[in-house]
Amino acid sequence: MLIYTVKPGDTVNAIARTFQIPISTIIYNNQLPYPYQLAVGQALLLSAEGSDARQVIDTAGYAYPYANESVLRQTLPYMTALNIFSYGFTVEGELIPPRQSDERLIFLANTYGARPVMTLTPIDASGTFNNNLISGLVHNPASVARLINEIIQRFEQSGIQGVDVDFEYILPEDRVAFADFVRELRTAVNAVGYKVSVALAPKTSDNQPGLLYEGKDYALLGAAADFVLLMTYEWGYTYSVPMAVAPVNKVRQVVDYALTRIPAGKIHLGIPNYGYDWPLPHIVGVTKATSIGNLAAVQTAIENNAEIQFDETAQSPWFTYTKDGVQHEVWFEDVRSYQAKFGLITEYGLAGAGFWQLMRPNLPGWLLMSGTFWIR
Repeated sequence: MLIYTVKPGDTVNAIARTFQIPISTIIYNNQLPYPYQLAVGQALLLSAEGSDARQVIDTAGYAYPYANESVLRQTLPYMTALNIFSYGFTVEGELIPPRQSDERLIFLANTYGARPVMTLTPIDASGTFNNNLISGLVHNPASVARLINEIIQRFEQSGIQGVDVDFEYILPEDRVAFADFVRELRTAVNAVGYKVSVALAPKTSDNQPGLLYEGKDYALLGAAADFVLLMTYEWGYTYSVPMAVAPVNKVRQVVDYALTRIPAGKIHLGIPNYGYDWPLPHIVGVTKATSIGNLAAVQTAIENNAEIQFDETAQSPWFTYTKDGVQHEVWFEDVRSYQAKFGLITEYGLAGAGFWQLMRPNLPGWLLMSGTFWIR
């Protein structure tokens, strides 16, 4: 891997001459828009050539049915699976397809050799996670049987090849019943040749308080599913103080705990494909950050003549800028922060990576990943 951090006075032409790399390679690898301006502190992927000794991993990412086709066509060659977000259900066990047809996503996934996977969520008509839906389902054997049957039928009708269970805000009293549901679903899905994964909120202990965590039993769910996705992102989020979305020091704590309950060969590390832009000053409960793509964040820095910094503890890039009299702070991901996260996968021997989400371009990240690992 060759990653270069832009210094004052650098140009694409000068960097290409210094490293004896074609200008077109730098532009392509980093998706630089014309006229190919650079930000001081910007990380450029100059080379992503890997070795034959690379670790083999699975890769997956989430996308909504309305995802941009050109972005998906650029991304899917680097994915093992495409998790379609999302399918819902009723308390009676009726499967509810996405509001917009997912036929296009299934076709594109198959075109590039990625498995199209159903993401199952308890999202209600208002668009929010509803734990009453979870309770009503997992304690009713008839509803569970109906839902599983309809999922298998959907496989046959659509070409979907697996299920990712993303249930959030599970009530503590539903902890065991939820794990039993995942186990029963896995048995049925495995019988037709596919797999079941489950998304886990980022815990660091068995008894971590909070509705995001108390209903997710790492040991039970790790045993119940074929594999798990650690949702190791959203430390920095819409209403948080400005900070890294997925600081590596915090991610490491989650992985350390997960490995005490789940084998490494069952764990996929969650990685964000986005950042946040916070207006300042930050007022708790009032200030609202705007989600921003990683490449768009760099362009924001360029447009506002901002120098990109790199936090060594979080292993994440950030910068500040002022526009229309308002100061902003931006945290995002780049090839340096991805390299740090990929390093955790290698260090711990994890099974793969899962990205939220694939709606935005991220070719530098995918190229870096393909140079770091063999993608199964």
